[in-house]
Amino acid sequence: MNDIIRITERDGQQAVSARELHSFLESKQEFSNWIKNRIEKYGLVENQDFEVFDNFIKNPNGGRPLTEYALTVDAAKELSMVEGNEKGKQARRYFIEAEKAFRNTGKAQIPQSFSEALLLAAKQAERIETQQKQLEVQSPKVLFADAVCTSSRSCLISELAKIITQNGIKIGQNRLFEWLRSKGYLLSKGEYYNQPSQAAIERGLFEVKKTSITKPDGTVLVTSTTKCTGTGQVYFVNKFLKIQ
Repeated sequence: MNDIIRITERDGQQAVSARELHSFLESKQEFSNWIKNRIEKYGLVENQDFEVFDNFIKNPNGGRPLTEYALTVDAAKELSMVEGNEKGKQARRYFIEAEKAFRNTGKAQIPQSFSEALLLAAKQAERIETQQKQLEVQSPKVLFADAVCTSSRSCLISELAKIITQNGIKIGQNRLFEWLRSKGYLLSKGEYYNQPSQAAIERGLFEVKKTSITKPDGTVLVTSTTKCTGTGQVYFVNKFLKIQ
């Protein structure tokens, strides 16, 4: 079914020749009666669903030039569907596949045949399937970690433990604190116990939130809370994935 119906450009829009569509559909009605009947019956609007123009080629039967109708692809699909025969089904399917191929490839030129439209659609489906398989090969945990990278929200170490656990590496808050201290990310002694090391802060893995609390006697108590940044969440999830 090659060169089924041409889809061309007219005034910057994709257009279908109503005469060519009428011929393909094998309608028993004379063309001018067929198109006028369809326009009236299905409420097609001029300059919206179709345009009328005179053919530049002389009428082979002599007399006045042929009056032509340029249909939008949507209008062509509708007229194909209401034709109610196998040819109408084929034409409608062609227009649908041609539009899919055009949208998916982003090419300026839409397929000019049914076989070409189907081929482009099949290639696009194959590309999508390949991409999906590639994503399946990657760890879904890494994909989650990549998503966290765009977040500016910091979290507590207890929340970080939950994030890591959700990504398949089971670890509790206490064990995570112990691991972070053993690797030098958190300080293990002194006044700043469990607070991030200077190196970890400089790498953007942690931040310290300070909160001032005024006691009844007027004295001010300053508390420090260690929080893992969005960058740190990505870093530690991936770190644990490599260890696993």
